[in-house]
This record gives sequence, structure tokens and C-alpha cells, in this order.
Amino acid sequence: MAEDRTRARKRLVIVAAVVLMVVITALGVLQLLPADDPAETAAPPVHYSATEAADHFLDAFGSRDAAAAGALTDDPAAATAQLDEVFRGLRPTAVVATRTDLAEPAAGAHTADEPFTLSWDLGAGRGWEYPSALRVVEKDAGWVVDWQPGLVHPRLTAGHGLVMGDLAGKPAVRDRAGAPLLTWAADEPKAADPKLAPVLLGGMARVAGGRTDAAAWYVALVDAAGKEVAVLHGTRPKPLTATLSRPVQQAAQRAVDSTPYAAMIVAVQPSTGDLLAVAQNTAAGPAPVALSGQFPPGSTFKIATATAILEAGRTGIDTVVPCPGVATVGRRTVRNANFELGDVPLRTAFAQSCNTTFAVQAAGLAPDALARAASRLGLAADFDIPGITTETGDVPRSADTTQQVESSIGQGRVQVSCFGMALVAATVAAGHATTPRLWRDLRTTVRSGYQAPPSSVVGGLRTMMRDVVTSGRGTALARYGDVHGKTGTAQVGDGTQAHGWFAGYRGDLAFATLVLDSGASSAAVTVTGTFLGAVSSR
Repeated sequence: MAEDRTRARKRLVIVAAVVLMVVITALGVLQLLPADDPAETAAPPVHYSATEAADHFLDAFGSRDAAAAGALTDDPAAATAQLDEVFRGLRPTAVVATRTDLAEPAAGAHTADEPFTLSWDLGAGRGWEYPSALRVVEKDAGWVVDWQPGLVHPRLTAGHGLVMGDLAGKPAVRDRAGAPLLTWAADEPKAADPKLAPVLLGGMARVAGGRTDAAAWYVALVDAAGKEVAVLHGTRPKPLTATLSRPVQQAAQRAVDSTPYAAMIVAVQPSTGDLLAVAQNTAAGPAPVALSGQFPPGSTFKIATATAILEAGRTGIDTVVPCPGVATVGRRTVRNANFELGDVPLRTAFAQSCNTTFAVQAAGLAPDALARAASRLGLAADFDIPGITTETGDVPRSADTTQQVESSIGQGRVQVSCFGMALVAATVAAGHATTPRLWRDLRTTVRSGYQAPPSSVVGGLRTMMRDVVTSGRGTALARYGDVHGKTGTAQVGDGTQAHGWFAGYRGDLAFATLVLDSGASSAAVTVTGTFLGAVSSR
């Protein structure tokens, strides 16, 4: 037993010695190795499958981590730089890359195309979505994304970038001199000045907004210098240019705002047909009645009646005609405004607005004479002007003498708009048919045109319209320059109410003023004076 215990102790000593020798040897070896040897501490490279490479790349893309996404490609430096540039240019709030049908390539294949959809959230409700695809390729170290800028967007190439353009605060519509009328806001153009052309702003905004899908932003492709070379989403419209004149518009608006009655002014440039101003006050309501509202024209229609008389050829502007205070023609009794002139030249009867003269003269004309004369002045014309709806007037053929008499003084069934009477004045001023327009960039479509009266007739009209201001019912306007025009008082309803009119021109500015329920033409003359006094005659 003692010998066994002795042999056991010897074996333990030997084992312990051996273990000690192994430990010592190991420690010596470790001391010989350099500390933190990269070859011994680095993690082994990850070998991704095709779908893993695509998936991790799209995850990094969606996280807007350009470096991480670039590292998963076969050209990390180029991919990282271009992705970083795209993220800076678009400034996305979020990007979602939606995978579709990710599948490992067939056995033996070394490339695979992986489709996906990119959805960009560009903030403020602005979204952009489109399909794309990337290609993965097999390398010795596993699958990686084959870097091509086109996987970000099909039109993106090396050296180009993507930017989001914001139109907010930039002009959508300018006036004829370049001053902003409408500027872009979040979703559509807004008025730079709410008092400027209020009856036009809605239509103008629709026209401008319709060119950009009512969005004040877009996405563009840019070159290395940052110059936009293509619009990829939305549109980048150039500002539209309206024919409106801001000074003329402001003068017209202040003029109609100067009266408590519902009032409106339309101004046209005879030489071009440009609409220079369309104004109406709050009392006239929000609807664009200045452009399309129909009203009896009263004695302003004597411009058309005089046209018919002169075209008939039996009476000239200096022909002496009777102007009694009262005249019964057919079944209609016509009265002047408490005056009679006796026998006077036609031009005097026109200047003083003698109803009886024009009723008697018109009675002898053909039943369609007044309608034809009105059409020669534009009152039967029809125009399609982008952004607005216009109506010129309605002058029906007279069925009998009574209707002819009523029409001759702008009553009965004759109806015109302020726009229509401005066109009449512009036609006389220009001596030819005028096509009204609101835009320099967009065409007016003439649905039904017209031909102006002969030059001999136009010359007579100009003389008589000048007499109205120098010696007739419009003398209050004589101090505003070489003004030509015609006053009008149009009875409405039961005859106890009346609208006031003045239609005329000065130089290359034609206009019509209408003041509703004002009782007489004098109210329109006053508003017209306010307007002309604020507008340069040059």
C-alpha cells in the first residue's frame, strides 16, 4: 500500500511538471507575438448573397447613409460621392425603397437585376415615386451592387445631380412692365396685391397653376455646375406675362372704389387689344360682372345707332335734324331729359344725347340695321381668352318699329357688358376690329369675329364723340386731355332707377365705366374723371 501511494505521488509530480512546462512554453510564445496584430484580430469579411447585397444597399439608401450604401457597391468612392450629392440636392425628409420580388439568381449566374420602387418624401406633402432597378454582381468576396447612377433615377448620369426647385415667392404672373401680379405660394399662385384685378385673380391663378399641376415645386436634373438641364417631376414654368398695366389697373380700382355705388371699369389698348385694367368695387360683388354682366347701355348705344345712320348714307354728322323734347314714333313715346334743341346738326344731337332725334332717325332704318351696326363695333363678337369669361352684348334684330325705337336709345332688349362697350370704344379709336387679349404668352381664340365700320363712318363717330366732351354731356372730362366718348343713362326695372355710363377713349386708352343704380350718367363721368386724372396721357 505504501508503495502504491509513493508511485501515485510520483505520477502527480510528473504531470504537474509537464503542465508547468506547457504553460511556460505558451507564455514564452505569446511574448514573442506582437500585440494587437491586425492579422489576428480583424473580423473575417462578410460574403453577402445576391439578395442580401441588394437588401442591405437599399436599407442604407433608405437611411440616407451614402457611405454605407457606397461600401456595398463595386465603386464605393463614386457611389458615396454621388449619393451624398443627391441627398443634399433633394433634402428628403424620408426615402423608402420598396423591394419587389427579390430572388437569388439561378445557379451559375454571376449577375442579377433586382427591381425596386423609390418613394421620396420631400416635406410639406411633396412626394415623388417611380420604379427603378439595380444590378448585383458576384465578386471573389461575394455579391455587391454594380454601381450605376441610373439606379437612383433612370436619367441620372455621372457628373449630374438632382435638386428640388421651390417656386414659393417667385412670380407666377407679371404685368406688362414686369411687376409681379401673382407669386407662387405652397400650392398655387397668390395675389401680390389683393386689390389688384380682383375679378381676374382666380382665372389667372388657374391658368398659371394649370401649367404646374398646381404645385410650387419640381425636381430637376442638374449638371456639375448646378445648372438645371431637365425637369424630372412637375414643371418649371416661366412666369406668364399679362397685358394688364399695374398703374392703369390701380387707377381704375381707386376710381371705382371712390363711389358708394356698384361700379366697374374695363380699359383696353386699341392698337393691340391688350386688356389694361379690369376693376370693380366691393359693392359690385365678387363675380366678374365687368367682363360678362349684361346691362342696358342707354345712350352709349347711340354710338351704334349713329353708325347705322351714317352707313345708310342719307344723313351726315352735319345734317340738320330735329330734336324736339318729346316724340311719338309708332307706339313708343320718347322723351329727352327735360330739354329740346330744335333743329340742330346730328353731331350736336349726339353730343347732347337727344333721344328723340335718334329714335326718329332709327325708325326709318332696316329692321336689322342696328344689330348690324352693333356687330361692326364688336357687340356680337365672341372671344375665348384663357383664364376669363367674357360676353360683349346682345342686340337682336328689331321685330317692329317700337323695338327699333327702344333699341336706338339703348333700352328694350339691347344688353351689353362693360367689356363690350370698352371694345366698342377701342374699335372707334383704332378704326379696325380689335381682338382683346389678357396674355402675351397665350392666344385669344376668336370664335366669332367682326369687321369695323368704313373709315368714313369711323371718322364721323370720332368727331361726334369728341363733341360730347368739348360741348356736350361730358364736358366735365375736358380737362383730362383729348378725350372722346359718349354718356349714357339706362333706365332699369320700372324706370325709377337708372345706371350711369361713359364709354370712350383718350389716345391709345379705350375704356367703359358703369355705375349701377346711380340715377344718371353724371356718376359715371365723375368716376371716369377720377380714373383719367390718375392715368398718364402719354
